[in-house]
Amino acid sequence: MEKQYQLLVDNQKKNFKTGATRPLSFRLESLHKLKQAILNHEDQISKALYEDLGKSQAEVISTEIGFSLNEINHVIKKLHRWIKRKKNKTNLFNLPGKSFIIHEPYGTTLIIGPWNYPFQLVMSPLVGAIAGGNTALVKPSEI
Repeated sequence: MEKQYQLLVDNQKKNFKTGATRPLSFRLESLHKLKQAILNHEDQISKALYEDLGKSQAEVISTEIGFSLNEINHVIKKLHRWIKRKKNKTNLFNLPGKSFIIHEPYGTTLIIGPWNYPFQLVMSPLVGAIAGGNTALVKPSEI
């Protein structure tokens, strides 16, 4: 079983190294696909959370699904501004050079889900990982 997990990690690292996750267009497309997947499976998500945790549909929509969809919409709206390089002051020793802040993805991320908000607390870091240009492995809670 450990080899299976190692293969997943290796495949994610290999995918990241191709640079496919870096462009803004890829990140936005991935976020749109995630949003559509949530909308397409809203009933199954609600049913699973009711069966596992006894959460009502209203609670699921407000604290799990709605929160996640709002976050995705916010990130889609702001991402183009967040990933722009920003000019920064250059110290005296490096003049006449120029300095910039360039946001770079980390690589492969692991998201471990908790039991109490199993959907929202997995989706929130997943949205951040995708927005940051990273790949992600998601491990739901056993509970």
